[in-house]
Amino acid sequence: MSLQKILTADAPKPIGPYSQGIIVDGRFVYTAGQVAIDPATNQLIVGDIKIQTRQVLKNVEAILKAAGTSMNSVVKTTVFLKDFSDFAAMNEVYAEFFSASAPARSTVEVARLPRDMKVEIEALAVIEK
Repeated sequence: MSLQKILTADAPKPIGPYSQGIIVDGRFVYTAGQVAIDPATNQLIVGDIKIQTRQVLKNVEAILKAAGTSMNSVVKTTVFLKDFSDFAAMNEVYAEFFSASAPARSTVEVARLPRDMKVEIEALAVIEK
């Protein structure tokens, strides 16, 4: 099995001992969970769930692009919400990014997220050859 770390300036730098993403055997991409951090400033994006979800998905998209794939190749996501009452608003923005091919998804409410953000999303994608 071969593993390749993904590191792009277009997504937030890791703040711990983890990678933005990993390519497995040149075929599968696993992203780290992304929160609403602006990669240009490394600052948190404050605001409602829609604003945060949009930034989170832009970060996921940047990691996938650096890996040589796109949102259209995502097969599974996991969404972590601080408050499940934000589900509909998060889902509205989520649909903007996955309108062509909606991946399988799990969505769970959690007690707390890094830096007290409202949403975190991780993805699994394939690299089409």
